[in-house]
Amino acid sequence: MKVLGVIPARYGSSRFPGKPLLEIKGKTMIQRVYEGAIKSKLITDLVVATDDERIIEEVNRFGGRVMLTSSEHPSGTDRCAEVLSHFQNIDVVINIQGDEPLVDPEQIDSLLQVFTNDKVEIGTLGIDQVSMEDLQNPNRIKVVVDHEDRALYFSRSAIPNFANAKGDPLTSYPYLRHVGLYAYRAQTLREITSLEPTSLETTESLEQLRWLFYGYKIQVVKTHIETPNIDVPEDVEKVLRFL
Repeated sequence: MKVLGVIPARYGSSRFPGKPLLEIKGKTMIQRVYEGAIKSKLITDLVVATDDERIIEEVNRFGGRVMLTSSEHPSGTDRCAEVLSHFQNIDVVINIQGDEPLVDPEQIDSLLQVFTNDKVEIGTLGIDQVSMEDLQNPNRIKVVVDHEDRALYFSRSAIPNFANAKGDPLTSYPYLRHVGLYAYRAQTLREITSLEPTSLETTESLEQLRWLFYGYKIQVVKTHIETPNIDVPEDVEKVLRFL
């Protein structure tokens, strides 16, 4: 299985501009992500995909592989699809978040292993370490799955609703929190990036709902690993504590 790893990295983040070049204990964030991802045993090619020359210079400096992609892409998924168009004979593409400097290669490989099943089109991760704060936090995405761990729905709300739960709501249902690492069959990635956005996706601001709406199956792999990402400057301290 040939696996293309793509690390989308935008300079112009609205909440934290320039964060891929943030220095964390002597290394930039994008270097830490790259060095973590390259340790994967299953990724055969790894590329940083960016729309900014400053990030290109930095990746070249530490010896990584980088590609300039369009500044018009609405999501990292679209950026992954552009990188894929420059490769041949790729079976699976994995989208590695460029704001997770502590990315765990074991977690990457556990997700990629699911593609040994030829029926899997898209894979992602879920973790069952869920608090009441998580359920009520719209920035913590929740997911419900069927009996084969395929996603039924993702939401910023608590799903299922626990209004009728008896006792502790957290014990009434095995809640899952989504961990935003995605992998796709190469052909599936080409297809989903050509789909028209849906009102469901817009309402929740979750692009994976578009894929479900059009009938694609998303396999959810259970994980016990979660590493902090950096969305805003206040998140840096969490990463420093881990380091």
